[in-house]
Amino acid sequence: MKKVAIIQSNYIPWKGYFDIINEVDLFIFYDDVQFTKNDWRNRNKIKTQQGIKWITIPVGKNITRLIHEVEIKETSWQKKHYKMFKQNYLKTPFYKKYNDFLEHVYLENQWKNLSDLNQYTIKTISKELLGMSTKFEDSRFYQITARKQDGVIDLLKKVKASVYISGPSAKNYLEEQSFQQEEIKLIWKDYSNYPEYPQFYPPFEHGVTILDLLFHTGPDAPYYIWGWREQ
Repeated sequence: MKKVAIIQSNYIPWKGYFDIINEVDLFIFYDDVQFTKNDWRNRNKIKTQQGIKWITIPVGKNITRLIHEVEIKETSWQKKHYKMFKQNYLKTPFYKKYNDFLEHVYLENQWKNLSDLNQYTIKTISKELLGMSTKFEDSRFYQITARKQDGVIDLLKKVKASVYISGPSAKNYLEEQSFQQEEIKLIWKDYSNYPEYPQFYPPFEHGVTILDLLFHTGPDAPYYIWGWREQ
């Protein structure tokens, strides 16, 4: 049974994104679809003493691009984001454990493409920081021309998927019957009941970047994403 997920790459996404990655055999970045403004592709949230703050990569206002076509022309945001993480998380138990990762991403590289940045950070966090063995691929390799549900099903057929795990937001355009006709089991991901962890600046907030969890819990992070279900 081959489990597959297909999701657009996001900027250092929240723990639920990595929860899906851990559940599948193959995770496909779906970056040859429309870039959406004010979405998770180029921004995310962190905790600060002043409350939740957005960190955003400036990518311009053009909304006629596909995600993999989004260029990053400014560079000042990289040091700014690094400083924001350092200022707000330096005193967490495991900040120093992951500072090399931050320096590599924000200080040692100059990113010119949003998709390249997102895919690199997601794969690195998954494999090196969370210890996953999931395989990653890019939808561009399969040259899918259909869109929305038809594109997803075409892609699943090409990779010979038997199970498709989808986030609940896709209920707006996915029909279970269409997957049944292709003998692909559709499973809706449930993001509820994640346990809280020791987190700076209460009240507790689940919907922040995965780095928040890593800085606070270190090697125990997998427990708070998926391990708690096994207890």
